[in-house]
Amino acid sequence: MEYPIHYGLEKAGLPLILTTDNPKNLCFLIDTGSTNDVIFDFVYEHFKDYFTQTAESKNVMGIDGLLKPTIIVNADLQFDDLRYKAPFAVLEANDAIIQVQAETGIQLHGVLGVPFLLENKCQIDFDKLIIKRYEQ
Repeated sequence: MEYPIHYGLEKAGLPLILTTDNPKNLCFLIDTGSTNDVIFDFVYEHFKDYFTQTAESKNVMGIDGLLKPTIIVNADLQFDDLRYKAPFAVLEANDAIIQVQAETGIQLHGVLGVPFLLENKCQIDFDKLIIKRYEQ
């Protein structure tokens, strides 16, 4: 898999990746500092049929740096030829998302963090502006 991130970097200064199957065109920020994969609560509420709620919950540090209680849901998302099944923390971050949208014109729907990168053996190539799988 090679997924271009140049559009997001040029438009918003952010490495972004979009889903290509149901739900289609969800925009995720790739965050190498995030220890969780996150789906924002407004997305979860709108697309509940695509997520499976678990009995799990945990505290996750929000965009504002404060710990927030979250529920955990399982998701099955597709990014081109990569199907990613994983738990996501459902996080309320409306103020931050509204600010990003106002500044960039792009609405974020979630964050793909270190779990996504490790599980899929992905790395970000900033020279070529792509996310790619590496082989061992």
